[in-house]
Amino acid sequence: MSAKVFRMDVLVDVPWVAERLDAGEVLLLDATLPPVGVVPKVDTRARYLEKHLPGAVFFDIDALSDRDTTLPHMLPPADRFATDMGALGVASAGPDQGGKTLVVYEQAGVFSAPRAWWMLRVMGAADVRVLQGGLAAWEAAGLPLEQGEVEHAPQQFHAVLDKSQVAGLPDLMLALERGEQVVDARSAGRFAGSAPEPRAGLQSGHMPGALSVPYTELVADGRLKPLPDMAAVFAAHGVHVERPVMTTCGSGVTAAVLALALELCGAKQVRLYDGSWAEYASRPCASIMKG
Repeated sequence: MSAKVFRMDVLVDVPWVAERLDAGEVLLLDATLPPVGVVPKVDTRARYLEKHLPGAVFFDIDALSDRDTTLPHMLPPADRFATDMGALGVASAGPDQGGKTLVVYEQAGVFSAPRAWWMLRVMGAADVRVLQGGLAAWEAAGLPLEQGEVEHAPQQFHAVLDKSQVAGLPDLMLALERGEQVVDARSAGRFAGSAPEPRAGLQSGHMPGALSVPYTELVADGRLKPLPDMAAVFAAHGVHVERPVMTTCGSGVTAAVLALALELCGAKQVRLYDGSWAEYASRPCASIMKG
């Protein structure tokens, strides 16, 4: 398998996707997660069945995550991910190896598609992109949509976990001890401890020494902001993209928004703490800062 490509053109627009879809060069994945804490729970799979981009499969992040832990959205074992992807019709090979470019999108806004991008890439997919504007941008362009389930022929997905992009709790603790950059994507209120966590039993606050960059500050009108604007956000919060960065959030989902934005801004060493606040704050000995 060839080395994974780290692309500055990971964000693609509707015309780019439409052209390659017509040529059979891309496979589309709807990776929409329901927002946390919203009651009743949003049924994003039902919304996918109502309308989706042509040929798109539903990338169910919850179902495709580790089912043997109580922590939300954790990466699954590589062999299980390979089996699930193959059954979904998703191959790890990119166009250079006779496969397709994988394009992930979501139904509205920017929230979970970057998590699917990160999962696929960290598990060995050769070429993964994110559609700017998602379903809304596709609809606004007047392009056709489909309804119902989509089935593709089974494929081979060779999953090899890239450990350089993933951080566990020991990695986090060492980074905090060394004063390295740990950047939190949660809201300013949750970071400060003035707003509650959406998951029961967890107090809000932040890790000692962590930096706050709410992922929503990187988004405007349902899209990631232009690169200069995102770079300005990171700089305003004291993040140096030329230095190693570890991203975190509530459960590892919006930490991927930061990871994507950091890479687009030129960061070369980015790791995502997969357990995030759900793991860190659940420990009885957790040091939690307020303010």
